Amino acid sequence: MEKIIREADETLSALEYEFSRFDSPQINEVPFEGSWTAGQLAEHLVLSNSGFLEVINGPVTETDKPADLMVKEIRKDFLNFNVKYNSPKEIYPEDRTYNQPELLKSLKQIREGISDAITGLDLTKTCTAYELPGYGFLTRLEAIYFVIYHTQRHVHQLKNIYNELDSN
Repeated sequence: MEKIIREADETLSALEYEFSRFDSPQINEVPFEGSWTAGQLAEHLVLSNSGFLEVINGPVTETDKPADLMVKEIRKDFLNFNVKYNSPKEIYPEDRTYNQPELLKSLKQIREGISDAITGLDLTKTCTAYELPGYGFLTRLEAIYFVIYHTQRHVHQLKNIYNELDSN
C-alpha cells in the first residue's frame, strides 16, 4: 500500500512540477510539428485522469483474478517511448488557449482524489463503469497504475516539450 501511495504521489506531483516550469505563454506554443502544446498535454491528462478517478469511485464488483494482473502489461505498454499512441477522441484536447493556473488546480485536485481513493477504497474490486480497450475491466489497483504509467509517459513528453521550447 505504501508503494502505490508513494508512486502515485511522486508521479502526479512530478506532472504538476514539470507543467509549472513553463512560462504561461509557453504552454500554448507548439514545440515541434505533430506535437501537442504543454497546455493540450495537461488538458489530456486532466480529462483522462479525472475520468479514471470517476471509474475508480464508481460501481464495482468482486474480482475473480489477481488484482494486479494487468499492471505489468500496462507498464510495458505506456513506458515504451518508442511507440506512439493516438488518443481516444473523448480525451483528445481541444486546440485552444489554455490557462496554466486552472490546469494546475485541476491536476492537484486529481492527485488528491487518487490519494483518497488509494487510502479509502478496496483496490481489489473490479471497476464496472468502463471497459478499457485492450485491457478489459480493470480493478481499482490496475486503474490507479494505469493513471501512474500513463502520466509518467506524458511527464516524459512534457520534459521534451519544455526542453524544445527552452532551447529556442
